Amino acid sequence: MAGASYRFAVTCDVGRESFLSVPSSDPAIRPDIDPLELYASAIDTSDYVAALAPLIRQAVPEVGRLLDVGAGGGQLGMAVHDPARPWTAIEPSPSMRSRLARLAHPPRIAAAGWEQADVAAGQHDTVLAATMPAFFDQTEAFLARCRAWARTVVWVVPAHAGPRGLCFAGCLPAEWHREDETPGIDIVMKGLAPSSCPSCVGFAEWTFTCVVPVLEELSAYLADRLGWPSSDARRGQLMTHLARAAKRQASGFRLDIPRKSAVLVWGQQ
Repeated sequence: MAGASYRFAVTCDVGRESFLSVPSSDPAIRPDIDPLELYASAIDTSDYVAALAPLIRQAVPEVGRLLDVGAGGGQLGMAVHDPARPWTAIEPSPSMRSRLARLAHPPRIAAAGWEQADVAAGQHDTVLAATMPAFFDQTEAFLARCRAWARTVVWVVPAHAGPRGLCFAGCLPAEWHREDETPGIDIVMKGLAPSSCPSCVGFAEWTFTCVVPVLEELSAYLADRLGWPSSDARRGQLMTHLARAAKRQASGFRLDIPRKSAVLVWGQQ
């Protein structure tokens, strides 16, 4: 993930489609790609924030002092935090911390994971955590930490049946990515004790949208992440598959993946 020097140009442009010519896939042309930067760039112009922020504001009318755990690029935290109050982002990734620092109203940044973050209890009113891996393997421990930080806790978790790990795996047949497709909310709720169930649950549908200038680069990146050797015939099949799924526009090739997220809230009536 570290050391990426390449970013996809991302736009949000719906409604135009065209047929694609399919060039051969050559992994040698691929620059290094930071998966976190790839995802964050797509979130910039997906309708993720537009779909989720109103749901969070409705459930938590007074956010107050916000603690954004695993903030990533900070898009959702920036949208829901109170501009008159300070906010804090816990973020272990250097590339995402750089993004956070460039926001118009940047948060105070704790450069650590949620377990190591030096954030004192009682200094925040609301905790926001969106798609944290801790939801799935340490659900109760993470909830306890969130509750120690603030009275109100908001989690945003995947609620669609589909892969949750590899970025753009939603474009691929299941036999290629072989990821568990259990909705994240099912895993979270199963991991919570009955006494820990959220007081409020809401759902929002949105579309993960990314435009890549060179489709070959994304195809080669995905094939590498899937562990396919350079001689694997599926590399060519993957390129063809992506070309059929993408929509050609002036700035590149747009891929749209339907998504659904759940907003879980503790501490609000």
